[in-house]
Amino acid sequence: MFGDDETIVYAVVLNQEEQYSIWPHERDVPAGWSQTGMVGTKAECLEHIEKIWVDMRPRSLRDWLSGEVSS
Repeated sequence: MFGDDETIVYAVVLNQEEQYSIWPHERDVPAGWSQTGMVGTKAECLEHIEKIWVDMRPRSLRDWLSGEVSS
């Protein structure tokens, strides 16, 4: 859709499951997602996500495995 055009500014977004993605900064963030404050090129945003997203399991799964959610 947007390719690797370095002129597009992206925002790093986060959902309730603490999963990250990138979204074109000039577009409204989809429902269920919020901006994290990181804005940059596609490469910069993906590099940022790679550094901060160390556990890719959804939050609900992490909570369940740690016993924080009742079954």
